[in-house]
Amino acid sequence: MLEPAYQVDVVVVGAGIAGLSAAHRLTSAGVTTAVLEAAPCAGGRMSTEKVDGFRLDRVGQLLSTSYPELRLTPGLGALALRRFAPGVLLHRDGRTHRAGAPAAAGSARGALHVVRALASAPRGPAASPGRAGAPVGGAVDQARLGTALGRIAATPVERLLSRPELPAAQALAARGVPARTIEGFLRPLLAALLCDPELTTSSRCADLALRAFASGRLCVPEGGAEALPELLAGTLPPGTVHTGVRVTSVSTTSVTTAEHGEIRCRAVLLATDARAAAELLPGLRVPDFHPVTVVHHTTDDPAPALATGASLLLDADRGGPVAHTAVLSNVDPCRAPAGRVLISSTVLGAPPDGIDTAVRIHLSRLYGTSTRRWETLAVHHTPEAVPAMRPPHDLRRPVRLLAGLYVCGDHRDTSTVQGALHSAHRAAAAVLADLGAAGSVNRSEPAPTLPRAA
Repeated sequence: MLEPAYQVDVVVVGAGIAGLSAAHRLTSAGVTTAVLEAAPCAGGRMSTEKVDGFRLDRVGQLLSTSYPELRLTPGLGALALRRFAPGVLLHRDGRTHRAGAPAAAGSARGALHVVRALASAPRGPAASPGRAGAPVGGAVDQARLGTALGRIAATPVERLLSRPELPAAQALAARGVPARTIEGFLRPLLAALLCDPELTTSSRCADLALRAFASGRLCVPEGGAEALPELLAGTLPPGTVHTGVRVTSVSTTSVTTAEHGEIRCRAVLLATDARAAAELLPGLRVPDFHPVTVVHHTTDDPAPALATGASLLLDADRGGPVAHTAVLSNVDPCRAPAGRVLISSTVLGAPPDGIDTAVRIHLSRLYGTSTRRWETLAVHHTPEAVPAMRPPHDLRRPVRLLAGLYVCGDHRDTSTVQGALHSAHRAAAAVLADLGAAGSVNRSEPAPTLPRAA
């Protein structure tokens, strides 16, 4: 029997970084690919708003220079990363100190307890809230933390993933980590990395986040979060990405769109967020989500910039809505006009009423200066910003649903940029394996032209 005619090898539904990076791997292998995006532009949650010369991220997830997929993903070779200062600044008991920077040579003395607690399997009784623990701001504790982070950076991923799985907060206590260390450093750090202030995240995912932090430097894309999808979209073959195209149904051999009718293909890859994917395939699981609100301010007051430099400032006291904040124009100067300061602050969970006032009051304590004259540039609230990773969490959810039907995104891996790109890597490999086995790859075909709906 003759095979039915088709218009493109693979249709990718969704032009976030997962869909775009998968499209790169497919087109690089000679597979004709069409990326369909319902929104007017590519990028998904990695979008950046421009206001009066400022570049304001809507979600503002932190990246790490240690993310392997930032180096391995085709199309991201020109990505510029702006690094935060080593470690983080912690505000606790009215004082600010640096923690988590790499340990200096010879600083291992006295560090064995924390090293074992972070880098070994659970042992000993759980740490109670009243248990004595050395303050994380002292020189001895800096040595302990630095050495512990160095050890976890060298721990193989397979060993981390073989540990018993608990909610992160319970796992840290069960390992005997002092309560002061958990509350004064690990909780605020992991909250910033996972967008989960209560540390309900799987301990395995939390260990991976700590390993990434210890192995590299926190960073942001130069120019805003949109730099990643812009680079990926801009280096795909012309005509690959089609925005403003809403997919209404999918099968293993076609997609139906509101604007162009049916498009026939050899395979379909869903690269949308979890909820949109489940609307097209009702059997897919929809996780819970962590909401994130990002508040952007500017000021002509130099105090915040001078006080924190290019550091990420965390609130270990949990004394207000702000989980972490930074003078982002110190980290990435192109995010603000010359001579202006951009301060970006992240609120995790449900935002309070009167969020701008509450954030200003909190920031005045964190930065030690009045915020009354600060100008609010934007308040971006994303209710479903980050998929929750509560235990048991499958870090490698299947990307191949059926022959011809695949799915990728941060909800199939870890809820990070690394996870989104890695799931796309896995999905593209599955598609290529199936298409290659069928001998159906068109290696010389141009990017497809979509038909008009009848």
